[in-house]
Amino acid sequence: MTPNETQRAAWDGPEGTVWTTHAPVFEASLAGYDEAFLDAARLGPNLHVLDVGCGTGATARAIADRVPGGTVLGVDLSGAMLDRARASSSSVTYLQADAQVHPFPPVFDRVVSRTGAMFFADPEAAFANLTRALRPGGRMVLLTWQPFAENAWLRELATAMSGAAAAPPPGPGPFGLDDPDRIRALLRGAGLADVQVTGLRAPLVLGRDPGEAEAVLTDLLGWMLPPNRGLDDLRALLAARCGPTGVAFGSAAWLVTADLRG
Repeated sequence: MTPNETQRAAWDGPEGTVWTTHAPVFEASLAGYDEAFLDAARLGPNLHVLDVGCGTGATARAIADRVPGGTVLGVDLSGAMLDRARASSSSVTYLQADAQVHPFPPVFDRVVSRTGAMFFADPEAAFANLTRALRPGGRMVLLTWQPFAENAWLRELATAMSGAAAAPPPGPGPFGLDDPDRIRALLRGAGLADVQVTGLRAPLVLGRDPGEAEAVLTDLLGWMLPPNRGLDDLRALLAARCGPTGVAFGSAAWLVTADLRG
């Protein structure tokens, strides 16, 4: 049993299977945030990077291209997602582990997580552990969702599928780090300094066309559908949100940076 056992059971089980099945869509869905996220990491030659919650490896591969002579270690709870990541690239090393407690050596210049850190069951312990993995002068970069009210994608999808847009419960999950004050307190408490939280907005693209988006969303959020409720509202929404870049929804995230002083 790991301290993040609930999340491990989900991501090394049905959640991981869904994300692996639809990996190309999920990897591309956050492309609107990637440039700002990677730029904030201040990547360069010979750096050693830890990618937490790396999933099927899109971010880890992009980082590897920006750290020639360096290394990238991608860590995730999902064995299926890591198998997909390993098949996509040999330039990254992958490890199935709980980043909250895994004893990482203190050799990393960067610790990054693109929408992965929100799922920690014990964020205080997790960020303390990840800070210990940084070398002096190292940097942590996170991308986390802003509050539910700022993210039209889930509000609209929940309404179309269930008829209601109730906010997710507090705790580990997509909105587990939606409060900037809490983020600052957690990272400062872990020993990091110069914590900056910047608001960003970008489209969240969930498929190249309505058919692909429907397949993804019924696999991912099918539990939202009440018995005997059809998909007409969802199909109408996906058609309305389809444009030149695909089926795109409004979204808002926090870009978080913090440094470990030498």
